[in-house]
Amino acid sequence: MMTAKKFKLPHTFVLLFLILALIAAATWLVPGGKYDTHLVDGKQLIDPASFHYIASEPQGLVSLMKAPIKGFVEAAQIIGFVLIVGGAFAVLQKTEAIDAMIKSLAKAHDSSVFIQKALIPVFVTMFSIGGATFGMNEEAIPFILIFVPLSLALGYDTVVGVSIPFLGSQVGFSAAFLNPFNVGIAQGIAGVPVFSGWGYRLIVWAVATTVTIGFLMWYAARVKRHPQLSPTYALDQHKRAELPAGGVQDFHGMAARHKAVLGIFAGALAVMVFGVVRYAWYINEIAALFLSMGIVIGLVGRLDSTQIVDGFMQGARDLVGTALVIALARGTLVLARDAHIIDTMLHALMPLVQSVHPVFAAWKMFGIQTVINFFIHSGSGQAALTMPIMAPLADLVGVTRQTAILAFQFGEFTTPMIPTSGITVGVLALARIPWITWARWMVPLQLIYAALALALLVPPCLMNWQ
Repeated sequence: MMTAKKFKLPHTFVLLFLILALIAAATWLVPGGKYDTHLVDGKQLIDPASFHYIASEPQGLVSLMKAPIKGFVEAAQIIGFVLIVGGAFAVLQKTEAIDAMIKSLAKAHDSSVFIQKALIPVFVTMFSIGGATFGMNEEAIPFILIFVPLSLALGYDTVVGVSIPFLGSQVGFSAAFLNPFNVGIAQGIAGVPVFSGWGYRLIVWAVATTVTIGFLMWYAARVKRHPQLSPTYALDQHKRAELPAGGVQDFHGMAARHKAVLGIFAGALAVMVFGVVRYAWYINEIAALFLSMGIVIGLVGRLDSTQIVDGFMQGARDLVGTALVIALARGTLVLARDAHIIDTMLHALMPLVQSVHPVFAAWKMFGIQTVINFFIHSGSGQAALTMPIMAPLADLVGVTRQTAILAFQFGEFTTPMIPTSGITVGVLALARIPWITWARWMVPLQLIYAALALALLVPPCLMNWQ
């Protein structure tokens, strides 16, 4: 049987360093080039007709080894933002308010007809909001242990139990409207106001989440009527015998502090949206807001100062790898820029992406990002690697930078299926589903996501979304 091990790739750090080395080698082969720029509405935009060759500056071994630290310095603001926001959300997790909310709704299923009918919509929406706002990703993995037995007890299968937290968080992450770890960083690198354009992204998120819910409800109803149609039917027979039904009977409800913490979290998101829209807040202001939120919810959640600091440090520590990925990715830009070959690369890529209509150019960008996502799964790292090229390329091919960022987001729609994703492999291992079994089930939904991405990229091109 095919397993995920056959698809194992080198670590992201290794891949990025190989890219660094390739770019360093390319600086000896690719001629230098330059586009002229002009100021439009306060932004420096490229003049597509102005490309001309200039002398290059080949980068040797010393420059290659300096690139990561130079990348770290140049991306310091974004890296600091990631660490602070990650620390704040870790404090939120430490209060256990999110866990309490999930368990409260799960337990209410036994006594509420509404919850019984709304189980999939409510939970998928909750996990999707998590992915769309605070980048819920790996945090969804532990919930597999709750939702798989709950799903089996309700007459569904393991696929439904995995899909609720996993697909919910992943579709929210891919169609995010306020996620600082992909939207925020991509916009910061592209020179677009952070979290601008959230109105259309909110529509995108609602559509993608609704489609996911509809597909899961159709599948859940089908497998409940005909259990033998489940791809995990044989596996589920053994699981039902060994796992307790429900898994949340010992939960006694949300405490007042949990409700207060969730209220503060929702309030902080509302303040962030207001600040971005009304006062054009940028990375510094948003990081300050999340830092303040982390302190307040820690105190309201009855954590002492040591627990708040430990939680914050743990959250920041968990994202050190992401910070280094951003630094390495930025290092590729440093090498290419110092060698004066970035504009040459843009000039070479332009014919590949340029089309008779911006819609087709946006679709090509989506295809490129999808391929890149197979190799690099960090939303932050992928943004740092691709946005320095895709943002000015968007200017050249007549696509707005907001649209290019949306195409970058949509590239992550494949994450729930690809075997090179550590999150996907981890989730399936915890649920004991063979990757090939899951992949076959995902194919129809993956095709729906691809069609959805192509359709949702059309309006931004038609309305020149800024």
